[in-house]
Amino acid sequence: MSEWISVAKAAELPNGRRKLVEVHERPIALFNIANQLYAMDSNCPHRGAPLVEGELDGTVVTCPWHGWEFDVTTGKSPINPSACVRKYNVKVEVDNILIEYYP
Repeated sequence: MSEWISVAKAAELPNGRRKLVEVHERPIALFNIANQLYAMDSNCPHRGAPLVEGELDGTVVTCPWHGWEFDVTTGKSPINPSACVRKYNVKVEVDNILIEYYP
């Protein structure tokens, strides 16, 4: 069962920015790309690198340690779709960013 959890204030994530948040001890990367919010697990499945620190090209973030790539809109690798990270639904209520978290 999922739950909506407030993770940040909207003002903390202006267009073009990213932010690391934690939900139940899980690091989650938030991205604001072209005024659209996206959330996905921040740990790269390869070696656990913080994806939130990776280079962003459009909607693709590159792992800062070994170059694995993930599309923040889907959580999937554009090169190898079987490589993926968990993606979360995001919404804004009043001035709070919420993600739909599921264990």
